Amino acid sequence: MPRTRHLTAGAAITAATLLLLPGQAHAAGALRISKIWYDSPGSDTGSTASLNGERVQITNSTTGTVSLKGWTLTDASRHTYTFPTFTLKPGKTVTVKTGRGTNTSTVLYQQRGAYVWNNDKDTATLRRAGGALHHTCAYNSTRYDYKTC
Repeated sequence: MPRTRHLTAGAAITAATLLLLPGQAHAAGALRISKIWYDSPGSDTGSTASLNGERVQITNSTTGTVSLKGWTLTDASRHTYTFPTFTLKPGKTVTVKTGRGTNTSTVLYQQRGAYVWNNDKDTATLRRAGGALHHTCAYNSTRYDYKTC
């Protein structure tokens, strides 16, 4: 009988430990798509300002610096942006704009002359340098111009 109680107590400890794991992983943070502005303000004129109104934010809520070199950001039509040599520090966000501009420590530009994100529905996919899926964010609305992921 004492042996059975010991196993039951052990099983309870194991179950409690397993229940804590998701919370621990959540507490560690994540690198993820945090927001998409898919419908730039005003008319879609194709100007640099209008193209840069389309943008995606990626946030690093982990405690470590993440190298994004070779990672990709893709829409449902497979327009693909490949990250250059770039590191995202803990607690920081990088904004990836569709149009042209000069990259900084907080803003990257896809250097495109055409829109990427559909104004009604699309899916943003973030993949690691090796191609492994890391995070996605989908939207399906013309009511808003952005989606918080």
